[in-house]
Amino acid sequence: MIRDMIDSALKASMKARDDKVRVSTLRLINAAIKDRDIAARACDRCDGVTDDEILAILTKMVKQREESAAVYEKGCRLDLAEQERAEVAVIKEFLPRQLSEEEIDEAVQGVIAELDAAGLKDMGKCMAALKERHAGAMDFARAGAAMKKALG
Repeated sequence: MIRDMIDSALKASMKARDDKVRVSTLRLINAAIKDRDIAARACDRCDGVTDDEILAILTKMVKQREESAAVYEKGCRLDLAEQERAEVAVIKEFLPRQLSEEEIDEAVQGVIAELDAAGLKDMGKCMAALKERHAGAMDFARAGAAMKKALG
C-alpha cells in the first residue's frame, strides 16, 4: 500500500536525520492524505482513501510544484524553484514510472482500436479508458493531445 510506503519513508528519514526538504515533503504528503481521509469519512466511507486516490493526490502535488517552480524561475527566485523541484523528486518516488511519448501514443492507438473509436465524439470514452488503465503513470494532457490528433 502506498500509504504504508510513505509512512515507512517518513520514519526512516526522521531516524536518519535526512535533509529537511525530504522530511517536510513526506509530512506534506501525509497531511494531504489525512485531509482526504477526513473528507472520505464525511461521505460515509470509513476505510479512507484508496491507492488510486493517493496516486491522484501525488500527481496533483507534482503538478502544483512544477507550476510553482516555473513561476519562481520567471520571477528570478531560483532558490525557491530549486526547493519546489526537490519536493517533486521526493513525491515522484511514490508514483509509478511515467510513460514516454511513444508509450503514450501506443496506448492511445490501442484504446482507439479496442473501442473502435471513429471520431472526436468518442474521445471522452477513450480518455476514460486510458485513465482507468494508466492512472498515475501518464500525463493526460499529452495523452489528450495525442488522442485528439489520432481521432481528428
